[in-house]
Amino acid sequence: MRNILMTVMMLIVVAFLFTTIINDGSSGMRKNIETHGTKANTNVTALQP
Repeated sequence: MRNILMTVMMLIVVAFLFTTIINDGSSGMRKNIETHGTKANTNVTALQP
């Protein structure tokens, strides 16, 4: 029973950390990747042959 409780608590902590670090709407890692990707697309589109 104690092992199950510890496992559930650890899963909750991992889900919370994922939500706050990766998936944060304004400053999370996903937003940084999206911003850098948009900037890279703009730079590639602006290249002249």
